[in-house]
Amino acid sequence: MDQAGERDTRMDWQGGAIFRPVRTGNAFEETVERILEAVKLGVFGYGDRLPAERELAARLNVSRETLRDAIRSLQQAGCVESRRGRYGGTFVTYRLPPPDLGELRRAVQDMGTELEDALTFRMVLETGAAEQAARRTLTTEQREYLLERLTDVEDAAPDAYRQLDSRFHLAIAELTGSHSLAAGVAESRMRLNDLLNAIPMLERNIAHACEQHRAMAEAILKGDIDNARRSTEEHLEATAALLRGFLG
Repeated sequence: MDQAGERDTRMDWQGGAIFRPVRTGNAFEETVERILEAVKLGVFGYGDRLPAERELAARLNVSRETLRDAIRSLQQAGCVESRRGRYGGTFVTYRLPPPDLGELRRAVQDMGTELEDALTFRMVLETGAAEQAARRTLTTEQREYLLERLTDVEDAAPDAYRQLDSRFHLAIAELTGSHSLAAGVAESRMRLNDLLNAIPMLERNIAHACEQHRAMAEAILKGDIDNARRSTEEHLEATAALLRGFLG
């Protein structure tokens, strides 16, 4: 795994936000969903290697046979590929599709009345996560991790921006120390993922978002609870306004 992947493991991304135990009776379907969630949100980017089969099956609390079936289906869909040999494993081949306003409108139609519910849910979860992260006494490692995620999204190429943006937001949730909250933020993001990915990348909007991201991170690192909540709320309101604007 690359350096970024190693840092993710250190912060227990797979155990907290994404690769939590499967709890429903539909083990195969939920395993596919969890891996897709990790890939689409950029926890594992293009070319990254997923955790070893034994570890991933244990984290998801599924049999290795179920995991293999899920990976085989994702490979057929072009999302991952399995390689043999000393440096083998399962590698991510999924790439985000380019922004598409037609796809945005179709995704909104599919959501129907759930859009405003999803935006409200995201607002409550992520402002709460930022506030809780600011309340905690973060270790040097945790502080560096947040700054690394901030730098990643600030330096992101347009085709990688959305996934690195997701990783930044998920990092804040992970720093709360609550696996349940981190999982909730990941699930909330997935509800809006197709919509956010379909929004055209506007240079001015990205610059504004970077300013907001930095304000969020700085407030959390300073332990400034009010500003952590306020800057997160302003950022999410701006994203929601941009989304509504493209929908006309």
